[in-house]
Formats: sequence, structure tokens, C-alpha cells
Amino acid sequence: MEATRTLGGYLELARVGNAVAAGALTFVGSFVAGGLDSPVAVALAVVATMAATGAGNAVNDYFDREIDAVNRPDRPIPSGRVSARAAAAFAAALFAVATAAALSLPPLALAIAVVNLLALLAYTQLFKGLPAVGNVVVAYLTGSTFLFGAAAVGPIAPPTWTLFGLAATATFAREVVKDVEDVAGDREEGLRTLPIVVGERPAVALATVAMAAATLASALPYLGGTFGVAYLAVVIPADAVMLGATVSGFRDPATAQRWIKRGTFLAALAFVAGRAATVVA
Repeated sequence: MEATRTLGGYLELARVGNAVAAGALTFVGSFVAGGLDSPVAVALAVVATMAATGAGNAVNDYFDREIDAVNRPDRPIPSGRVSARAAAAFAAALFAVATAAALSLPPLALAIAVVNLLALLAYTQLFKGLPAVGNVVVAYLTGSTFLFGAAAVGPIAPPTWTLFGLAATATFAREVVKDVEDVAGDREEGLRTLPIVVGERPAVALATVAMAAATLASALPYLGGTFGVAYLAVVIPADAVMLGATVSGFRDPATAQRWIKRGTFLAALAFVAGRAATVVA
């Protein structure tokens, strides 16, 4: 029973669901780049992404353990299911797995992996409390999973850059809306998030403008002739979900940020549909 409780603590520490989702996005990046002819490279990229994401989550919990003891006592470290020392060792092991997998990939993919690993390590201590900067770092890390997947199998084509931009912008908007949701607790902890510095409504307004720009840019693969109607049929509903959810952040940030995340995955599926249609054709 104790072993099961401890194992559950480690899985929660890594936020396995988020790690698997990040791996799936890397797979999408490889597929959009047309790289399923290199299954070993795709598998290594997915493993590296999942391990690095899990490690970053564990590091975040390690540094936030005192705050979590007050706000989230059910988290693995403050609840006693995983010690702080064990959490640090777990994160180091996951980083080692990510590094080993990335070392076998092409130079560009390896460079992206190194930058991302450094960003993950620096996020909690350097960027998290800075207005908008932490949001931008998380946005980049999410979007870069597509670039990493593409770089693992070849050059990064224009559709992948569009997917990166759309995912990064949607994540930025979601992170800002999440900060609006957490204003009370963040203010109590002395954090200087964007909604605290500029106000909640201006922060959501900025997120909405960014999301509107991203949804307009999502038409580029269709207008450029890279993808056809299959892409458009999925990306339009995805854009509607993401933009509508961001606007709803003015009145219900908790629900809004969840729907932005769902819209981001739907947008990724649009690129899969667009690529699949070109393969069939």
C-alpha cells in the first residue's frame, strides 16, 4: 500500500498527463514535417519530450514545496509521499533520460533540447515571478515541442512554424488567464504576475488580442496552398474555441483556460488532418 502511494506521488510529481500530452505534440510536429519514415527518431524525440516535461514539473514542485505546503498541501512533497531529496533525484534521472534520447537526434533537434532543458531549470527560479516573462517562457516551451518533433526528422517546414506560433500564442493566452484566476493567491505570495501589475481586464484584453492575431495567422497554410480543405475544416472550429474561450476569461477565467487548452489540441489535429490529406492525395 505504501509503495503504491509512493509510486502515485512520483507520477503526480511528473504530471504524467501533461508529459504524455507534450509527447503527443512532438509526434504531431514530426508527422506534420513528414517524418514518419524515421520511426526511431520520432520515438526518441517523444521520449525526450516526455522525460524533460516530467523533470521540469518535478523541479517546479521541488522549488515550490514551501508555497505548496500552504496552498497545495496535497502535492507529493508537502504531503510526505515523496521527500524533497527524492524529488530532486527523480528530476535528475528524468533529465538524464531526456538527454540520452536527444543525443541521438540531429544537431538542430539537440540544440532545441538543450535550450528547453535550460529554460525548464531556470523557469521557477528566474522567470516565474516576472510579469509576462514566465508566461512567454511556458508559451515557447509548449510551442517548441512541435519544432523539436520536426527537427528530429528533417528541416522545419513553414507549416510547423505556423503551428509553433499558434500553440505558443494560445499557451501565452491561457497562462495569462490562469494568472487572472490565481490573482488572490499570487498577490498573497508576493508574486508580480501580469494581472497583478497591469490589472485583470487589461491582461485578458492583451491575451485576446494575441489570440486573435494567432487565429488569423492559422489561415496561412491554407492560403499558401500547403494544406487544403481538410485542414480548414478543423482549424476554424479550433480557432473559434480558443478565441471564444479567451474572451470568456473576462468573466470566468477558470473555465476559459481549460477550453483554451482543448482548443490548442484541436488546432494540432487540424495540422494532422492537413498533412494526412496531402499524403492520401
